[in-house]
Amino acid sequence: MIIHYKSLFILLALLTIGCSNNDIKVFQGQNTNLDKLNGSWVVINYWADWCAPCIKEIPELVDFANKNKDIKVFAFNYDQLEIEDLRPIIKKFGVEVPSLITHPRDIWGIETPPILPATYFINEKGLIAASIFKPQTAESLQLVLNELRGI
Repeated sequence: MIIHYKSLFILLALLTIGCSNNDIKVFQGQNTNLDKLNGSWVVINYWADWCAPCIKEIPELVDFANKNKDIKVFAFNYDQLEIEDLRPIIKKFGVEVPSLITHPRDIWGIETPPILPATYFINEKGLIAASIFKPQTAESLQLVLNELRGI
């Protein structure tokens, strides 16, 4: 009987470890999971290298992220490029925020937007609080965040 309980304990330990894996893949950042993101505001910005407003918006997104260290800010490449193709484009355009490799659809149910740029604010409960389908500045992002937080 002792061996049976020991086997059961090992099986439960392995299942617990498997369930806590970092199942959200991130480039230029640490892989994570939804449990680690819940409790924080998250901003997702869809962009593409062929989208001029997106490229203009990238430094604004980086500035917003640098001023809001308590917010998790991620970029997501609209074309869903592989890391080896994404790496030089990220460098070229100065995407200095972590980039999600896992599609936001698989995390929050956010489908690929019909237009770019697109920015989503996810609240601490993991719910979409705002969807914006036009270019943003660091200031406009801050205004949206403040409004959503009731500041």
